[in-house]
Amino acid sequence: MTNLVVSEGYDKQQINDLLESFENAGESIWKKRNTLKIFALNGKEVIVKSFKVPHLVNRFAYRYLRKSKAQRSYEHARILKQKGILTPDPIGYKEEFSLIGLGSSQYISAKLDYDFDFNALYDAGFENRDRILEKFTEFTFQLHERGIHHLDHSRGNTLVVNRGEDNWDFYLVDLNRMRFETMDYQSRMENFSRLGLTPDMIEIVSRAYARLIDRDVDQVRADITASCEAFDRKKQKKADLKKKLGR
Repeated sequence: MTNLVVSEGYDKQQINDLLESFENAGESIWKKRNTLKIFALNGKEVIVKSFKVPHLVNRFAYRYLRKSKAQRSYEHARILKQKGILTPDPIGYKEEFSLIGLGSSQYISAKLDYDFDFNALYDAGFENRDRILEKFTEFTFQLHERGIHHLDHSRGNTLVVNRGEDNWDFYLVDLNRMRFETMDYQSRMENFSRLGLTPDMIEIVSRAYARLIDRDVDQVRADITASCEAFDRKKQKKADLKKKLGR
């Protein structure tokens, strides 16, 4: 069984034909667990993300118990746009099911011509770095205020467009792990943990966020630092375990 959902204004058959050609066409730009390719659609470029076929238990779960990553990516993108948060325009998603459960699944969105991603800001000499970090913190604060808990708020998942005159637009990507909920102070602090912020970045981010949330900057700095360190320890412990198991 096939499930194909397409946004208004797009031809369903055309989108299906494009997705059917995924294995033999398109320009591959990422291939690890999932695969990303660029395709041409009506004179514009789009991105197709093909998700890895899940293991047996999750195949069953994604059919009968919870939404697939492709469906969540599409629906979350639409919610973000409704809430005034930028993300590449969602075009549609496709799922292939069998009695066992979910097989292949794909999410298609517009391709964004961005200037850099958050990774660039780890270069201390990056132009306007401190100001961009302040603006990024304002962006993160707006996510929190609007009840958007991006569980993959990490260094590669924010794309930045330079609009000039002290103005940068931030676009969220990799949207399948996201909750829409009221975020308390602790969950806000923990939301910075996956960014891998350096001490000087934490200083900039803490000052900006403390001002926005009207909290003591020393407390915010300490809490963001603690969250980052806790995540790093957890990540290292996981890496050590994999090494021990020979994976």
